[in-house]
Amino acid sequence: MNTTESAMHHTSRLLVMLFALACQDTLAQELFDAHLHYTARDAARFPPTDIIRLLDEAGISHAAITSQPPALIERLVAAAPQRIVPLLGVYREPVDKQRWIYDSSLPARLAAQLESGHWHGIGELHLFAADRDSDVFRQVVSLAEQYRLPLLLHADPAVIDTVYKLAPELTVVWAHAGTFPYPDLVADYLGRYPALHIDLSMRDERLADGDGLRDDWYELMVVFPERVLVGVDTFSTARWESLPQHAERIRQWLQVLPAGVAGRIATGNAERLYLKKGPDTFFDQSDKTRLIKQ
Repeated sequence: MNTTESAMHHTSRLLVMLFALACQDTLAQELFDAHLHYTARDAARFPPTDIIRLLDEAGISHAAITSQPPALIERLVAAAPQRIVPLLGVYREPVDKQRWIYDSSLPARLAAQLESGHWHGIGELHLFAADRDSDVFRQVVSLAEQYRLPLLLHADPAVIDTVYKLAPELTVVWAHAGTFPYPDLVADYLGRYPALHIDLSMRDERLADGDGLRDDWYELMVVFPERVLVGVDTFSTARWESLPQHAERIRQWLQVLPAGVAGRIATGNAERLYLKKGPDTFFDQSDKTRLIKQ
């Protein structure tokens, strides 16, 4: 790229960003958090009423939450049934994070729990390349496919390849944009697999360019606006305590995106995946071509 092209490139992006800031609406202010955890330790510190208060303070309209043990989520659902989106967790205790792939009883247990019909997804599952051929994992993928539920995976790229060999149309949410969260790699995988989505939990520092977004992440979101979700990832009780601050940081980088893109990422994509709402209208396809950097 020569000097003139570079100047035009950055001028074009600046104009788009200024337009986006001028057109921001309330859609980008409300968040659907697609990646939260609620453990027994969290429950001891924050009963359901406190969790709802924290969601209020963070401006989170809906929260996809997985619990450990799985039954713990029922308390939150009872407190706010229209707001809490329960994901079926597979870990009964912390050590299961490492050993679940060896638990031959797990698929039957999940199948029995799924019969209730009130789950909106399965996960989070931690799995890495060396174990991607696990028979237990294959059965979990089959259950997600059978019940048409999104599968939340904390996984290597090789695991994503394995999933789509087994179930080409399965909706997968790739937690944290994968274990190697490089925009070029992520874009390659989003291009390969139309049912693949990413959540950007725990990636705010990678995304950041001052108060805005790095160019490569900005472009990925504009090119794939329908495939990106947000989340705080309350992997510890301390993350629940600071939920409003983390949510505000997400808003800081959302506000530099075009309004339609920000709306999809903030709420629309998660509503479509987890609440089964129809195709949202935040983004017009003709605008997408216009906003991609030239």
